Amino acid sequence: MSTVAAPQHERFATGIYHGKLGMWVFIASEIMFFSGFIGAFIVLRNLHLEMFAESAHELNKVLGTINTAVLISSSLTMALSHVAIEQGNQQKFRLYLSLTFLCGIGFLIIKTIEYSAKFSHGIFPETNVFYASYYIMTGFHAAHVIGGMIPMAWFLFRSMGKGFPQNEHHKIETLGLYWHFVDLVWIFLFPTLYLIF
Repeated sequence: MSTVAAPQHERFATGIYHGKLGMWVFIASEIMFFSGFIGAFIVLRNLHLEMFAESAHELNKVLGTINTAVLISSSLTMALSHVAIEQGNQQKFRLYLSLTFLCGIGFLIIKTIEYSAKFSHGIFPETNVFYASYYIMTGFHAAHVIGGMIPMAWFLFRSMGKGFPQNEHHKIETLGLYWHFVDLVWIFLFPTLYLIF
């Protein structure tokens, strides 16, 4: 009697891939982190309305809007990369995943420009409670962007040889879940920090 090795993308009885279910659990834990940040921000804002309003006007709404457009675009290219690998189209997969990676770089460059402008004007986390919240929330989010770009770079590297294995498309789907979550968090952070005042 011969034994057959289980596929790499073994499923639970629920029909959900292990990695996908694990990602949902991870996302749930991260939602609690960001909810805590945003909740604390709202409480502090109500205690210091005038100072928060004055500080928020120093933020660059144009750069914030561009960053929002960049991340929304990256969600589209991430989804298209998953569709491409499902269809076995290696060329389109590399193209769309590369565009997603470049959007991540673009986001971080814009955020660096924003930070640099604040630092050059002597605005640091210790300046006031608003900026402490701003740097914590946007910095934590930027760390998540970098966290998504690392596996992207690895998958792109793997695809350069014989191509990314089509039967591992679930890994791209799982990465896509994470990336969409990162984008969604920014969609909440952007109006909270830039537009609410």
